[in-house]
Amino acid sequence: MGFSQQILDIAAQAEKELAPAFAEFDRIAQVNTQRVLESFREHRVSDSMFGGTTGYGYGDFGRDAMDAIYADVFGAQAGFVRYGMVSGTHAISTVLFGLLRPNDIMLAVTGKPYDTLFEVIGEGKGNGDGSLADFGITYDDVALLPDGGIDFDGIAKKLEEHGARVKVVFIQRSKGYANRPTLSAKEIGEIVSFVKARCGAYVVVDNCYGEFCDEAEPTAYGADIIVGSLIKNPGGGIAQMGGYVCGTKRAVELVSYRLTTVGIGTECGATLGQTREICKGFFFAPHVVAQAKKTAAFASYMFEKLGFAVEPKYNEARHDIIQTVQFGNPEGLCAFCRGIQKGSPVDSFVVPEPWGMPGYADEVIMAAGTFTQGSSIEISADGPLRPPYTAYFQGGLTYESGKYAIMTAAESLLGEM
Repeated sequence: MGFSQQILDIAAQAEKELAPAFAEFDRIAQVNTQRVLESFREHRVSDSMFGGTTGYGYGDFGRDAMDAIYADVFGAQAGFVRYGMVSGTHAISTVLFGLLRPNDIMLAVTGKPYDTLFEVIGEGKGNGDGSLADFGITYDDVALLPDGGIDFDGIAKKLEEHGARVKVVFIQRSKGYANRPTLSAKEIGEIVSFVKARCGAYVVVDNCYGEFCDEAEPTAYGADIIVGSLIKNPGGGIAQMGGYVCGTKRAVELVSYRLTTVGIGTECGATLGQTREICKGFFFAPHVVAQAKKTAAFASYMFEKLGFAVEPKYNEARHDIIQTVQFGNPEGLCAFCRGIQKGSPVDSFVVPEPWGMPGYADEVIMAAGTFTQGSSIEISADGPLRPPYTAYFQGGLTYESGKYAIMTAAESLLGEM
């Protein structure tokens, strides 16, 4: 297959040592698949739901069934999934504007959120037109502890300082572009309990990259809202765009008013024949997520053996699909991304280059040989060109294709070192 003996040897050893981890990923996929199937049966999913609607979308039983299924499977009181949400950031923005009012405070307790939210909250490079800050909403945050843990004392101090003005406590489950551990659903539950014992704020979780990685989602542990993108985990590599929001009935209702308008909420919204892809993608999602986790663990083993710092380690628990590899210089980061692109099924001939991508503070290099543009559940890798020059790798619709991309990236990197 054109791989060096060094790479072939590491790959063979990786699969031997990763067998217990792979079995655990498959077990979690089985648990989640069973929950999905039971919900499909409970809500009587049928072919008649896949036709779609136009205009206002009244009487769209498929849309309503998928809303209920998302809520059921994610352990929530209510929820909705909509094709019209263009990204995870769009879905999160809808949540924040739905829950926050002038003079309220949004308190992020896992450090600063992902780069693309800076403009939304009014912390970005632009003039902030239409940001939360423009509506008189204040942002504050609590940094993580040096070891990446939650600063509960810091949270308590901020809640006491701001009092009842804190209306949203924001948790980012995954690491974003930070070098810190991903939170498990159970760990998020501990934060939720801590916050709820001290105030009545809504606890909102950016759940991107974490769906189906654990046996339950943060809503099952008391979070008021979880939100994510369909071109990440829950779309299963089949949904071509969209986002979801699940949580308590009141919180979801308020967010739905921002999605459409007050008094309408989720009652309207044509699906235009997209329900089949949303439903089919959700069915595949637990299995596809397991494939992505296997690919990430394989990458962790491969690049650690090649001498690079990785997080998480290949034998550590995984609560999202992201794997980081730290290169220490821009050349290594770019070589890795070029290798991932070369090993992808789509646009393998394209050479990624860093560029000033909208919504990001630094130049970013992205490799994405995907069937759906920007789909992070497929093979993709990216990273900002800033120290320590870390690649954030995620996805893999099948382990076999993910393994191939990782081995290709390793060869690419060794060839340029």
